[in-house]
Parts: sequence; structure tokens; C-alpha cells
Amino acid sequence: MSYPLSYRVRLPIFEGPLDLLLFLIKQSHIDIVNLPIARITEQYLEYLKLMQVLDLEIAGDFLVMAATLIQIKSKMLLPPDETAAEEKEEEDPRAELIRRLMEYQQFKAAAERLHEMERRRSAMFTRVPPEGQALEAEWAEEPFFEASLFDLLTALSDVLKRVPKELFHEIIQDEFTVEQKIVELRRRLAAEPQVSFSKLFEAAKGKMEIITIFLAILELIRLKEAIARQQEAFSEIVMMRSQTI
Repeated sequence: MSYPLSYRVRLPIFEGPLDLLLFLIKQSHIDIVNLPIARITEQYLEYLKLMQVLDLEIAGDFLVMAATLIQIKSKMLLPPDETAAEEKEEEDPRAELIRRLMEYQQFKAAAERLHEMERRRSAMFTRVPPEGQALEAEWAEEPFFEASLFDLLTALSDVLKRVPKELFHEIIQDEFTVEQKIVELRRRLAAEPQVSFSKLFEAAKGKMEIITIFLAILELIRLKEAIARQQEAFSEIVMMRSQTI
């Protein structure tokens, strides 16, 4: 089920299905070689459902991967073919997916190393920031991870879980739009250079307002007007304004 929103966020800059699988593997400290396909499939479908609830434009690759996971899960539930086992050892249904994941993991690691080298090189020729940007510069010098879409979805899920049941199911007439929330977030980030992700939802009156704020956050990230950062992988997300605000 998706909710009719006046503003649809398009996310061409975010990751694909292999990124989501690697995210789930790292988050749950899973051995990629011994991939628990039933568990990963369930978690993957939960994230896909949340993306559909948000009415995000989901690339067809995500749906293809969902079908692939379900197919692999079904194959692993079938009893082994004893006649085939006599001729040759039956291939693990997960083998091709694990191979793709390991290759993609190596590719991402190489890309991250190149990105880090470029970041260090550019840091060698920095300008002295204006006085008003001193706090932002101090934060930028600290080690950080840029939060992915899946980090943001995880944080959103945590926020929704904290909504009281009476508010979660209460139907409240929408008095806000994504456009209005974008304006409010711009003002908030202009006043506060960095804000905890969860604090952006403290004044929300229900589920729909939380979702609207989240979509506004995604749009500001897409427009490169805001940055979502973490001190370490899977830690609390902090929203920062970019220099374009």
C-alpha cells in the first residue's frame, strides 16, 4: 500500500539491490559465504515494502532481486534430488548470488579506497573557512561515514516504531506537504549546522507527517543541500547543511 503524496521523490543517486543486500549482511554480521537466504529474503522484502509505502520510485532491479531471492529460498526448501546427487554434486542455489555479492563487494571496496585517496588529496589544499563555517569545518575534519538510503530507512523504521499506537492509526487531516517540510528543514539546518536525525521528527503528530518529513530529507539530500553522516557504520545519523543552503 502506498500513500497519495503531492510530491514524489526520485532517487537516481542512491544504491541498488546488491547494495541493500550487502547492507543487510553487514548490519547483521552475517558470513557472506554462508548466506542465510530465508533471513536475508525476509529483511530485504521488509525494506522493499517500506520503500513502496514511501512511494519511492523503485528501480526494476530491486523487484528482480526480490524474485531471485524468493526463487533461491524455494529451491533450498525443496528436498535434495537423490538421482542427481548420484551423478554429480548439486550446486548450491545461493552460489551465483554469493559470487555476484563478493565481486560487487570488491568493486565497492576499490571505489571507496579511490574516493578516500581523492578526499585526502583535496584536503591538502584547503582554504581557511569563513568564521560562520568554523563549526562545520571542525565536524568535517572528523572521521565519518556518509549514511546510505538504507541507513536512513533503518532510522525511519525506528522513528515509526516509537509512534504511540493511537497516533499511528489515527486519521489526521493533512495540513502539510513535502514542499512545506523542505522549507522548514532548510530553516532548521540554517539555524543549526548539525541536527540528530531523530530530533527532526520530535514535533510530528503522526505517521503521515513523519513520512512527509522523511521524503523532504531525501529530496534535500538529492539536491545536495543536506548531508546525512554517521561517526561509524550503523551509528546515529546526524543531518548537516551543505554550503549551498
